[in-house]
Amino acid sequence: MIDVKLFGEGLFENLEKVVVGKRSALELVTIGLLCQGHVLIEDVPGVGKTVMARTLARSLGCAFNRIQFTPDMLPSDVTGVSIFNQENRSFEFRPGPIFGQVVLADEINRATPKTQAALLEAMDEHQVTVDGSTHPLPKPFIVLATQNPIEYEGTFPLPEAQLDRFMMRVRLGYPSIADEIQVLESQQLRHPIEGISAVYSAQEVLETAQVVKSIFVADSIKKYIVDLTHRTRTSGDVYLGASPRGSLALFRAGQARAALQGRDHVLPDDIKALAQPILAHRIIVNPAARLREVTSERIVQEIMLATPVPGGSYSS
Repeated sequence: MIDVKLFGEGLFENLEKVVVGKRSALELVTIGLLCQGHVLIEDVPGVGKTVMARTLARSLGCAFNRIQFTPDMLPSDVTGVSIFNQENRSFEFRPGPIFGQVVLADEINRATPKTQAALLEAMDEHQVTVDGSTHPLPKPFIVLATQNPIEYEGTFPLPEAQLDRFMMRVRLGYPSIADEIQVLESQQLRHPIEGISAVYSAQEVLETAQVVKSIFVADSIKKYIVDLTHRTRTSGDVYLGASPRGSLALFRAGQARAALQGRDHVLPDDIKALAQPILAHRIIVNPAARLREVTSERIVQEIMLATPVPGGSYSS
């Protein structure tokens, strides 16, 4: 059986040759990968969002496609299009850039809602339907979408259905002074991503993801997960709370985090560490709370403080 902890250590070591000082963000993206989930990377320009996606694809030997979203894009520019072949007098499907294994949806909020909606089926069901024909996507399949939270001109907010399909939202943040100096030195002669080679294969990713599913989750932990998501729906500051998909994401991510740390069971600390990135972007704060500058992150923090943490034995 594959050792998930060793898998993680080998992947992190390779990624950190390029992405400096962002271990926590790399761990979250890896958790998303092992859960076959999708990750929304929300941060200011220039902090390494695109580089992280490219490095992940290279490290896993996966097919990498980049979609640069713009306001004039059409859904067919993402999913593909059927073209009439004059020779055999039939329509042939030409797959779009969504047919990759690691897909970077760059500046996803610059596309119109109609184009954003082209991703819904792909992200949820791992397939694309064009002209009545369904085409399966390759495995593994993960969408890493980026957006700039500061710039609003010429952008379209992601609808709730789209946000809910992202397993988690990750922020990289600016590097420390020491890390930024290391970035300067590493790129003096050439970009370090040029020297990155695959440390695992796509098949090994799929096998590792299967191992993650076998991690034990106690009944008390399951109840803790559901309690957290349920409280997001009953909070007085919330207009729309986290969906059951949020509970399932927290459940799966807890398994992956436990496995990456070498455990065969999930602890409450796993859930507490993942609640913010998994639940916060699924919450819509009501107008009155927004006027008081209440954020979804603050609501999740208060819910965690108010929810009793389960005690007892968690291992089988």
